[in-house]
Amino acid sequence: MGKPIIDDELWALIEPLLAPAKPRRFKYPSRKPVPDRAALTGILFVLKTGMRWRDLPAEMRYGSGVRCWRRLRDWQQAGEWDRLHALLLAKLRVAGKIDFSRIVVDSSSIRAVWAGKTNPTHRARPVSKHHVATDVNSTPIATILTGANRHDVTQIVPLIGAIVPVGGLRERPLSRPGRVYADRDYDHE
Repeated sequence: MGKPIIDDELWALIEPLLAPAKPRRFKYPSRKPVPDRAALTGILFVLKTGMRWRDLPAEMRYGSGVRCWRRLRDWQQAGEWDRLHALLLAKLRVAGKIDFSRIVVDSSSIRAVWAGKTNPTHRARPVSKHHVATDVNSTPIATILTGANRHDVTQIVPLIGAIVPVGGLRERPLSRPGRVYADRDYDHE
């Protein structure tokens, strides 16, 4: 057996953040729900390997790929991932591994298979652009998603505004970087 994707220490941080599952109906109950830890492990396995959701092996006992995808969607809509990101950033700040003296901003266009922001310049194919801000240690601080036809210079202010205050210590939370480094696509007055 390889190393587990989610160890006990990480699960102890994540478990309190997750919303409790909906209770099963008494009359006409559906299938038993997959435990949250198994569903999260299945989600991370699919995202790490790049396999299709429907190809998630049932022998791994993560539930079906569709059930894992639905759980991912529900957690995203409930804001679970944002809370987890803020918690992990706070833990990194306590450990002294967050450096806001400089951040790096960049973007990349990615073909969106199921849904995405449509791009009229690509014949209405679903193409998205991910804008990411990282600190000096390459820790992702903020991300936003736009259509691929949006110019980078229009997204620098919303991206910096998407940085959540990073707590963890008794002093003031980190929220604004000292300097922002970006390529020429972000250059404007």
